[in-house]
Amino acid sequence: MREPPKIKRTKLIAQTRIFGVEEMELEFSNGVFRIYERLKAGKHGAVMILPLLDKDTMLLIKEYAAGVERYELAFPKGLVDAGESSEQAANRELQEEVGYAANHLQVLRKVSLAPGYLSHQMDIVVAEGLYPSKLEGDEPEPIEVVEWKINDIDKLLKVDEFSEARSIAALYLLKDYLAQL
Repeated sequence: MREPPKIKRTKLIAQTRIFGVEEMELEFSNGVFRIYERLKAGKHGAVMILPLLDKDTMLLIKEYAAGVERYELAFPKGLVDAGESSEQAANRELQEEVGYAANHLQVLRKVSLAPGYLSHQMDIVVAEGLYPSKLEGDEPEPIEVVEWKINDIDKLLKVDEFSEARSIAALYLLKDYLAQL
């Protein structure tokens, strides 16, 4: 197995409200030096929640996605706050975005989006045993909650506004999870 390069120096070269751009000076095991840049995400990670309302129904949200300038159908998600576990963050975000809490939360997998230049990682969490519970979130407008039949998962993959790669990956993880029940 290869030894990872040594990080000789890191330097924050730009900072926004959401992330920083970090320059990294790397020395590879063969002696080659390179400067890489990466987007440095939050310190605590993020979660995406797969809420199962019952054995036949999952919940999605529809909210504005500024990156693609349209409303996008996806699973609820959010950042993990300092001191929270992934399960605690998932339950909080579920209440803020969907209006439910969960009796059972299970992390299925940690995923990354673009590991070559983005440090962001996200835990995919299944939420079961849902019951009504609402917390105030930070969204600028109410989020539309969409019920989707689990038997129609394949149809969801054909919906144009369901295009987020993380949600699509989570859907396949959910299919595997449900097949094992």
